[in-house]
Amino acid sequence: MRQAAKVLQLFKTLHRTRQQVFKNDARALEARIKINEEFKCNKSETSPKKIEELIKIGSDVELILRTSVIQGIHTDHNTLKLVPRKDLLIENVPYCDAPTQKQ
Repeated sequence: MRQAAKVLQLFKTLHRTRQQVFKNDARALEARIKINEEFKCNKSETSPKKIEELIKIGSDVELILRTSVIQGIHTDHNTLKLVPRKDLLIENVPYCDAPTQKQ
């Protein structure tokens, strides 16, 4: 895939992820401005190596947003209600306080 197509796809993916992760949070949805600024700052980059590096950074950011960010809503003075997305909820492996010894 050409680099221009990769960059455009990453731009769209970052915005889709931003919309999913920060759903119903107008203040956090302003991350759109930061995404647009970063792409504008590097718009004139011509070095293929540097472009690949920037694509890698953007892909890593998208992965972290998608897999690690959970919304929290203030319900009281000292209380947050966590709102995890369905794709973050995974099957838990039971924890064992008394592990068996290997023989």
